[in-house]
Amino acid sequence: MTSFPGLGPSSGFLQSTAWRASLALVVVFVMLAMTGWTAIRGTKDDANPLATAKVAWKHATFLGRPLPDPNGQPSAVRAFFAPLSRAEKQQLATRYPLVVGNLGGAPAQLRYDANRKAIDDARRVEKRRMSDSRLTPVGRQTAGQLMHRLESLMSPGRQILAFDPADGGRAAEVFGNLTKADRVSVVVPGVDTNLSTFERTARATTAPVGMGRALYGAEREARPSARTAVIAWADFTSPSGVGVEAATGQLAAAGAVRLRALVNALPSSDSVSLFCHSYGSVVCGVAARTLPSNVKDIAVAGSPGMRAGSLKGLGTHARVWAMRDSDDWIQDVPNLEVGGLGHGADPVDPSFGARILSADGAVGHAGYFEPGTRSLQNFARVGVGDTGTVDCASADPQCAATV
Repeated sequence: MTSFPGLGPSSGFLQSTAWRASLALVVVFVMLAMTGWTAIRGTKDDANPLATAKVAWKHATFLGRPLPDPNGQPSAVRAFFAPLSRAEKQQLATRYPLVVGNLGGAPAQLRYDANRKAIDDARRVEKRRMSDSRLTPVGRQTAGQLMHRLESLMSPGRQILAFDPADGGRAAEVFGNLTKADRVSVVVPGVDTNLSTFERTARATTAPVGMGRALYGAEREARPSARTAVIAWADFTSPSGVGVEAATGQLAAAGAVRLRALVNALPSSDSVSLFCHSYGSVVCGVAARTLPSNVKDIAVAGSPGMRAGSLKGLGTHARVWAMRDSDDWIQDVPNLEVGGLGHGADPVDPSFGARILSADGAVGHAGYFEPGTRSLQNFARVGVGDTGTVDCASADPQCAATV
């Protein structure tokens, strides 16, 4: 190995660290040259259907009373809906589907009903766009693909907890009975997540819906008597591709605010667990310090870092679990933070302090929720509270014993 001036033969670690730092800077400069700083989205709220609907809601009254603040506390929303009859609640859901469908504190079933109407409204828009001569052939084809995706979201039995069609779209889907669940698991996905990629037919468990459905099934298998619910939560703006957006914490910070709002608005549940994949682990890391006390576990897979140098740096009361399979390309991304770029220490490094779980059976960066894998089995055991039975990675054989 070539020596650096002033460093002796025992300085291999320092040389490696310097090399990784240099590599990280090279990667950053290449990304900047290719995408430019303009790849980072602005924080200004653009006009969109949900924002427009909220303005109308704020200026309206119902039964002689002002409507609750759509961005207010869930407790105030619950108090508003509590005395209303079923018909009165449905009136509001029909009149303001986008608002009610995204209203933290509103009854879950009412949100599902409202979002079904909101999705149908969006579906009709895309159906018209399919034959709009002002669009390019590619634009019309994209509209058709989105229209079919929206039709799928309207399938009988689907429980859409959040829906926003603007700017690529956001959504969240529930598996199980959210209102009666004692334990709620939230799947937080990574980059390139929007309405078009919310679910997939092929390789289903690489998309949020497939992840959530697989986790719910595994939890039911792990403890059939448990009253569990799983939320496939793609209700935040994720980075587009592996570029500057994915290397910074700006979108993660905005996503963390929304994640905290989701948890605060959940119906009464004794325990919440977060399962955070790839960039989703950055969102969970940023949110960790201010999450409510009912968040008992945060489990990350394929993480590029959690915007912290150690478990202590997360400032969380929750147990933190981490896993990575042996051929996940994320292991080649330098775990550094340089001028706001990069996400900090590697959560599967023993020095970080997380409990390291086995990911046996998982393949690649998106294989952690595949049925039959040890990774999914471990997630399910954490989700149902059987943390003493998890399978630890060989690097951390005591992770279950330290619970």
